[in-house]
Formats: sequence, structure tokens, C-alpha cells
Amino acid sequence: MAYKIDPDLCTACGACKDECPVDAIKEGAVYTIDASLCSDCGACADNCPVEAINPGK
Repeated sequence: MAYKIDPDLCTACGACKDECPVDAIKEGAVYTIDASLCSDCGACADNCPVEAINPGK
């Protein structure tokens, strides 16, 4: 399952985007993860300073 970004917690800092090896994270007011591209590696979650990224359900 793809990781998901909680829009209530995301600060759009960019830390996750820089770490995504498959470029699945898209910028915006809050960032989003394209589930069709996400490889479920967890690099984004490991680098999120506000813990806004979690495995999808």
C-alpha cells in the first residue's frame, strides 16, 4: 500500500519530496503522494519532521 500524507499535519517543507526515489510526491499547499507511483519504501515518512506521513490503509 502507498504511503499517505495527512493534510492536517503537512507543513509543505519539502523534506519528503527530496527523499522519494520514484518522484511520487507532488508539491502543493500540502504535499500529496501519487499511490500509483509510490514504491512503499518509507523514505518519505522517515524524513518527515512532523510525522505527517504514514502507511496507507
